[in-house]
Parts: sequence; structure tokens; C-alpha cells
Amino acid sequence: MIDIVREIQSTQREVGEGRAPDGATIRSVRLRRDLQAPIDDVWDALTNPQRIGRWFLPISGDYRLGGRYQFEGNAGGEILVCEAPNRLKATWVYGEMSDGLSEVEIRLTRLDDERTRFEFDHSATVPEEQWAQFGPGAVGVGWDGGLLGLSLHLQGGTVGDGVAWQLSDEGRAFLTRSSEAWGAAHRASGADEEAVATGVANTTSFYAPDPEAVS
Repeated sequence: MIDIVREIQSTQREVGEGRAPDGATIRSVRLRRDLQAPIDDVWDALTNPQRIGRWFLPISGDYRLGGRYQFEGNAGGEILVCEAPNRLKATWVYGEMSDGLSEVEIRLTRLDDERTRFEFDHSATVPEEQWAQFGPGAVGVGWDGGLLGLSLHLQGGTVGDGVAWQLSDEGRAFLTRSSEAWGAAHRASGADEEAVATGVANTTSFYAPDPEAVS
């Protein structure tokens, strides 16, 4: 069994806001966690296609600076920065076309021979109606799940079938707590209680719906 409380509490979450050159609002979700693995092993898990498929999703593409990648059934994009073993940055786009900015960046810092600090940032221009409905949890909960998969993989573990796990009691408990944690980060960024409550309720309903309600 996964210690869900420990896993959620091991990650620090922040919500940020900025402006694009055209004046559009840029929303950012940031995660930070200290991983129990050497930096070279973490970097390999993040950039080796065979390993990525074990803890996240199958991936295809041209794995080089300027190359393009695609996650199966998910997003793809262009590799913008690749500085082993410390920094990786790429666009993150769903479908063939996308308006505005959407980029992810990973920074790794060696803490000692067996520990690595993992810092992740996803910055994007988000439609105001989507932000009002879900807040940061719309993407934050998904990234929490990815980071859980990475952490377990580095320790030789796995959730098994990811889809089945998300529907299990354990998976739903993790996703619910993740949604609540992103609500707390949203509140800390200055959001009012109504916005936080709306975002948490809608995000939780999306990721961890009541089984009786959808049966």
C-alpha cells in the first residue's frame, strides 16, 4: 500500500501568475520534492524513453534539442532546453494546434550522493472560464500523479495499471487529497475562499468521481 498522506506531504506546491507579451494571463503550477535517488538516475528516468513508459506514459519522437516528442493519448511538443543532468524544458501541447503558451520545465539539483531535488513548473495561458471552474488542480493533480509514479519507479515500485489504480479506493483517495492540496496552494497564492472551494469541488469530481454517482 502507498502511504498517501506521506506522498502528498512530501511535495511542495505553488501557484503563480504572470503576463505574456500580448497581455494574456499566464498561470503556473509548481511542484518541488526531494527524491531518494542519485541525480543521474533521476535524469535517466526522465529522459530515457524506455523508462518513461514505465512510470508515466509511452512516448515517441526525436529525443534531441529541437526535436519533437509525443506521449501516447496525451500531450506532445518540442524540446527547448536539454542540459544534462540539471534542466529540461519543452512545450506541452494537446492536439495539432494550440493558442498561447504552454511549457513545462524540470530542474534537478544534487543534494548528496543519494538525494536529488526535483522542481517542476508548468506555465500556460489558460482560458478564464477553465481557471474559474477548476483552478490549478486541473493540471496540478495530473502532475502529482506523474510525480508519484516517478518516485515509486526510482524506488523499484509502481502503481501497476494506472487506469485501474485511479479508479481504486487508494487511487481515488490520493487524487482527492491532491485536489485538496492544490486548493491550499491556490489559497496561499491569494485566491478567495469561494474560488478555492469551487476549484477543489470540480477537480475532485473530475479526477475522483463518486462511484455511485457514475454507476
